[in-house]
Amino acid sequence: EPGLLDAQAEVRLSVPPLVEVMRGKSVILNCTPTGAHDHYVLEWFLTDRSGARPRLASAEMQGSELQVTMHDTRGRSPPYQLDSQGSLVLAEAQVGDERDYVCVVRAGAAGTAEATARLNVFAKPEATEVSPNKGTLSVMEDSAQEIATCNSRNGNPVPKITWYRNGQRLEVPVEMNPKGYMTSRTVREASGLLSLTSTLYLRLRKDDRDASFHCAAHYSLPKGRHGRLDSPTFHLTLHYPTEHVQFWLGSPSTPAGWVREGDTVQLLCRGDGSPSPEYTLFRLQDEQEEVLNANFEGNLTLEGVTRGQSGTYGCRVEDYDAADDVQLSKTLELRVAYLDPLELSEGKVLSLPLNSSAVVNCSVHGLPTPALRWTKDSTPLGDGPMLSLSSITFDSNGTYICEASLPTVPVLSRTQNFTLLVQGLPELRAAEIEPKADGSWREGDEVTLICSTRGHPEPKLSWSQLGGSPAEPIPGRQGWVSSSLTLKVTSALSRDGISCEASNPHGNKRHVFHFGTVSPQTSQAGVAVMAVAVSVGLLLLVVAVFYCMRRKGGPGCRRRREKGPQTQPRLIHSHPRRHPHPQLQPQTQPRLIHSHP
Repeated sequence: EPGLLDAQAEVRLSVPPLVEVMRGKSVILNCTPTGAHDHYVLEWFLTDRSGARPRLASAEMQGSELQVTMHDTRGRSPPYQLDSQGSLVLAEAQVGDERDYVCVVRAGAAGTAEATARLNVFAKPEATEVSPNKGTLSVMEDSAQEIATCNSRNGNPVPKITWYRNGQRLEVPVEMNPKGYMTSRTVREASGLLSLTSTLYLRLRKDDRDASFHCAAHYSLPKGRHGRLDSPTFHLTLHYPTEHVQFWLGSPSTPAGWVREGDTVQLLCRGDGSPSPEYTLFRLQDEQEEVLNANFEGNLTLEGVTRGQSGTYGCRVEDYDAADDVQLSKTLELRVAYLDPLELSEGKVLSLPLNSSAVVNCSVHGLPTPALRWTKDSTPLGDGPMLSLSSITFDSNGTYICEASLPTVPVLSRTQNFTLLVQGLPELRAAEIEPKADGSWREGDEVTLICSTRGHPEPKLSWSQLGGSPAEPIPGRQGWVSSSLTLKVTSALSRDGISCEASNPHGNKRHVFHFGTVSPQTSQAGVAVMAVAVSVGLLLLVVAVFYCMRRKGGPGCRRRREKGPQTQPRLIHSHPRRHPHPQLQPQTQPRLIHSHP
């Protein structure tokens, strides 16, 4: 509401009592007389810190226009200005402009009136900075120690600083006390802006080793608004004594704590003191400590560990600030698992006669105690070191595997194997001839005979008739070989049969295939009779011609020649027996036979 100096005066003024502006912005202070006044004088005064009121500007209303006069600009840059309405203009507001400005209007008989406008200038501070204590702070101190200093510079009005631990505000007093407090100092800069410095003091605990700290500056803005600028977070380096020691195997190991021989093993020792204490690693032998070379971090590496390095190892933390009741030494047992190559009581190849028996032993050395089992073709045969073979057959041929494993060290195992060769008389099997539907064979029927055998040494297969195929292994039947013979059935086969024989140095076995009754083929018998008849006829013709030639013109032959004209030589073709393969039959040449008168 406008301020009124003289309640009895008729002239009144409209002036805002409070004006807020951000630093660097322009601001206008309005002063408007109310009522109709043809002539008045308007003046602006500045109230300084000493109470004096220097006149800044004045304006006289003449008719409908104001005549403006600037008086004392107080060295302000840019200078004060008065607009055509009599309002005071401040360009680029500064913190130094934060004063009371008085507007006075004199209207002659209407009286005099004045009103005051308060100008507040706001400035946002710069980014909040924090400077933590970079030293090592001891939790064993009984009093609060300096933690960090927080700075908020060039703001207006002066900001407020608060402190935080792990995001939670710390309620610390400004009075000094052993648990914690903070101090503050405000500085006005040459620009007139304000800077605030706050220092935090705390009595530290061991839990503060992982704590995150920071500070925040809270500042004001026009129209009752507020802002906040947080600093970066920081951590403290603390010194606290060891309370617990850990000593463990850092390398892969089994749940039972075994490591494999040949692996790289790490022994790790850690104390929870800070800074990290010194470590001594040792091996206990006959109750004596053998100090080992370990790095400053408490790590000991054993590359290619051997069974001889099994034993008790220890770690000791050298922390002289630790309490007397703290156990600074720890020990552990290093157990190295090993498994030596397996040994068999027999060589890589075991040769045994058919129907015999044998025992094969598999011996092993390892730690922890290995488990043994025998397999053949992935089929388990039994557990333990002894393999018993009895009533051996050709089916017993093959590879036998002894496998050793450590139940508590699954990744450690070994195998050893031998091959069993069964020596003996060949075993012979023949694929029997399928019987004919009518119960008999006919000459010319084609049949394939198959014989299979096995044994060691590998038997040879032979047939009583030529034409058998070479013996070849039978797929899926280990040790078996087979041979086949394809032939046509004849009456001779019905009488004698066909045999196959398997033989090796241990003896031989023979099988005879029988065909029973073999009937002749009808069509082939008729052809044979005709062939015989033709042959006999040709033979008689040749004999007759030969007889006539021997008589040289005998009565019978001469009489037939005298009755006719002189006889010319005749071309006679001989007709040999039809060749079973016409394409191979030689070409018949004509024969010349002369007649003799």
